[in-house]
Amino acid sequence: MAIEKLVVFHTNDLHSHFENVPKIRRYLQQTRKMLEKAQTSVLAVDLGDAMDRVHPYTEATNGKINIELMNQIGYDAVTIGNNEGIGNSHQQLMDLYRDAKFPVIVDNLLDRTTGKPPKWTCQKKIFTTANNTRIGILGCTAPFDATYDMNNWEALSVDQVLPDLVRSLAAETDYIILLSHLGINWDRKLAHEYPQINLIIGSHTHHLLKKGEWVGDTLLGAAGKWGQYVGQITLNFDDHHLKSAQAETIKIEDQPEQVGDQIEITNYQQTGERLLQQFKVANLPNALPASWQSSSPLMKVTLAAIQQLTRTKLAILNGGLFLGDLEQGVITRNDLHRILPHPMRVVKVRLNGYNLWRLIREMEKNRNHLRNAIVKGNGFRGKIFGELVYAGIKFDTEEKRVIVNGHSINLSADYEIATVDNFIYCPFFPTLEIAGHAKYWGDRFLRDILGEYLAELYPVRKG
Repeated sequence: MAIEKLVVFHTNDLHSHFENVPKIRRYLQQTRKMLEKAQTSVLAVDLGDAMDRVHPYTEATNGKINIELMNQIGYDAVTIGNNEGIGNSHQQLMDLYRDAKFPVIVDNLLDRTTGKPPKWTCQKKIFTTANNTRIGILGCTAPFDATYDMNNWEALSVDQVLPDLVRSLAAETDYIILLSHLGINWDRKLAHEYPQINLIIGSHTHHLLKKGEWVGDTLLGAAGKWGQYVGQITLNFDDHHLKSAQAETIKIEDQPEQVGDQIEITNYQQTGERLLQQFKVANLPNALPASWQSSSPLMKVTLAAIQQLTRTKLAILNGGLFLGDLEQGVITRNDLHRILPHPMRVVKVRLNGYNLWRLIREMEKNRNHLRNAIVKGNGFRGKIFGELVYAGIKFDTEEKRVIVNGHSINLSADYEIATVDNFIYCPFFPTLEIAGHAKYWGDRFLRDILGEYLAELYPVRKG
């Protein structure tokens, strides 16, 4: 039997960077056509975080535009990332892949309402090549249990699900691929622990493996972030047995641009803004300016909004959250998305007095650094972290005292503070994660909560 060739294309962590979509689509469609004409089998997969609500078109359509574009590209299988899994409400995620023309493979997620994997997922997919080589595909996503739990999902550890799945799939197939939205460290660990997995294509940590990486007999592949690269893995089989494997990455910036690309990209932005502009939220009697490096009217009203939601007297936010001002007059969902593009949830954290004191000391120690610190990731979509601003809390810099609602902190009492989940994920305030008891509001983002508060204070009058 002649050598059989299979090419696996992979993308990951696009994060709604639609500026790269025209070139990615053209490269994958044209290259697939050329390879298939030469009797080469092709698979195209995506590793998750394709959507990101930082883009107005994604926000306006709850990610449906992302699925439409993925259908155009022609993927054969995908898994989800945290931006799909916890960047949507339960119902939004249930609806997201309704029109998908590809299977969504997720092995470590359960729907708490049924105790079973969600109906829009499958646990495995077996593709058979022209020469009947059987390619088995599994998929796992980062199991952020607390944030999945707030939206009525149960995220399982990969070690709970992979042993049985790998064992059964190994008996049914000639070659196993894992679509991983777990990160490079997990990919390396799984390659050691599950040598039956022949290929792990990775994402989540935005790592780029230009020529792949071998861990034992398992090949790792990864294509960076934002659609800057497309991964391309060439597998050669002889009588269904792997003879060679080679990984490479194609830089999308180097691909030729065509007339119409920029028009398409601009249209995505403008269409999203136009759709969001249709939803009027509130009618402000005065402008609410923001500031990255001090308190501001916009900061004060946002602190009040999360205090009201969580029924707490204490709240903390950072000035870098706000990417613009709210002007006097009618504001829309587009205005709120423009100033707060972050996929951030509000969280109420209970701490005893000692740990609240410790948290404030951490914040004061970091304050000067964070005021101008460039921060990326963990849901933050701004430029700099900015000024820390308290509601109901003061810090006496001379006596190093924490004052809560006008009184010195009681180290043995319990306190509740409202903030955003980014404060728990970021590395600056470890006390929140180590000692805090958190309650998340999973069905809305910070911008939605601010909008609801402003709508209550300053409603838009019909007519």
